[in-house]
Parts: sequence; structure tokens; C-alpha cells
Amino acid sequence: MRRTPWSILSHLALAVWALLVIIPLIWTFLASVKSEDEIFGDAWSLPATLRWDNFARAWEQAQIGQYMLNSVIVVFFGVAGTMVLGAMAAYVLARYPFRGNRAIYLLFVSGLAFPIYLALTPLFFVVQNLGQWVPFIGLNTHAGLVLVYIAYSLPFTIFFLAAFFRSLPTAVAEAAMVDGASHTRIFFQIMLPMARPGLVSITIFNVLGQWNQYQKPLVLLQDRDKWVLTQGIADISTAAGYDQDWSALFAALTLAILPMLVIYTIFQRQIQSGLTAGALK
Repeated sequence: MRRTPWSILSHLALAVWALLVIIPLIWTFLASVKSEDEIFGDAWSLPATLRWDNFARAWEQAQIGQYMLNSVIVVFFGVAGTMVLGAMAAYVLARYPFRGNRAIYLLFVSGLAFPIYLALTPLFFVVQNLGQWVPFIGLNTHAGLVLVYIAYSLPFTIFFLAAFFRSLPTAVAEAAMVDGASHTRIFFQIMLPMARPGLVSITIFNVLGQWNQYQKPLVLLQDRDKWVLTQGIADISTAAGYDQDWSALFAALTLAILPMLVIYTIFQRQIQSGLTAGALK
């Protein structure tokens, strides 16, 4: 390919961005197997001994294992609920014209412009009042946090999937309808498989977004046993200022980063194909 000044500048910018992302990750991984003296010594020196006990301390003493399990449970049900509700809503808004369709779509999409920081206080009271009617859905419950995750993930999910469903051919759905297939069967057996690239892409985005949430769990989960991983790491960071257990902090950060890094690496091609397919169609 011919190297133009624009392509050279774009590749240079991507290289700088990659270094800004990769260097902190490498430093975090190195610090997770170092002693505290090595961490505050030469930052880029290799550890004299790989201190795997840092991970054991973070897993057991800091309860990172329990917090990670809580995060897995919350993210699993949060993403599952988001994808089921988001896909059905996006399909109806994209394929069925009816009065108020555009208004409902814009109402959903407007949620993308609403900062979470403005809603934290009202959100606290909404979930608290909801818990008075439904005890297992309220403050200090994973079910309440899951509902909040679903609500805040729906705008982007519907925005993304509605555009994808609009790009799918209508001939297949019309042929299935002529053959007697119901709307439900057309959606689950025909349209969802056709939209698989978009579904995989948005699922990964939702997993990454919900896994890294901190503000919402901080407000809604005050019981330490119900904390998610981000709260546990923040607690280690606060305690590290007094106990000076920085090795365990970086080990906990590594445990939080690795699952998402592995997931994104495995599904990288699916994410790219989903975004490209939506753009081309």
C-alpha cells in the first residue's frame, strides 16, 4: 500500500496509544509478583523471585475470591437480562412500524446522554423503596444491582442492535411468515441467528462495562459480603495507605484485569466482524 502522510500519522498515533495502554498493564503484572521494596525500587526491574503469595494474600485475606464470585454472578445475570430485553426491544423498534415507535426509540437512546453521577442519589431511594415492596430486590441485594445494570445498559444495546436489525434482509422473515411461522419463532429462530455478529459484539461490550462498574455498586451495596470486585480492590487500595500491602493490591488488580483481557482476546475477531458487518450492511 502507498504510504501517505495521513496513513503515517494515523499509524503513529495508534502506536502511541498502544504504548499508553500496554506499558501500565505490563508494569501492573510485574508489580503483582514483586515485593514492596522492589515495587518502590527500579520500576522496570524483573523480580528476583516470583512472589505468588501476593495472589494468595489478595485472594484469601482481602476476600478477592468472594468479590470476584459476586461480580461473576451480577455480570452474568445483568448481561443476560440486558441482551434478552434489549434484543427484543430493538427488534420491535427496528422492524415493526407503529405510532410512537420513533418516540420510544429516542426515549431509549436519550439514556446515553444521562450522566450516572446525576442519578446516584435518586437511584438510591428508588431501589430502597423498591425493596420495601419486593424484599429480595432492594439495597444490599445483587438482584437490585442486576436490575440497575440492565436499565443502564439497555440504551446503548437498543441503539446498536436496532441499527443492526434494520440492516437485515426482510425477504427471509416474509418467507417464514408465509410458511406460517409466528412472530416469536421468526425472531428467535431466524432473526437472532442472522444478527449473531452484532449480538456477540454488544454482549462483550456489556460484559466489559458491567464488570468495571464502581459507582453503582458503591451506592447500592453497603454490606461487605455483597461487594463486587471493584469495591474490593478499592478497599485494598485504601487499606494499602496504612498497611502498605501494595503487592496484594497489584495482585488483585491483575486478577481483575486478566478475565476481561482473556475474553476480549478470544472474541476479538467476532467483535470486529460484528462491527464491520453492521457498517457494511
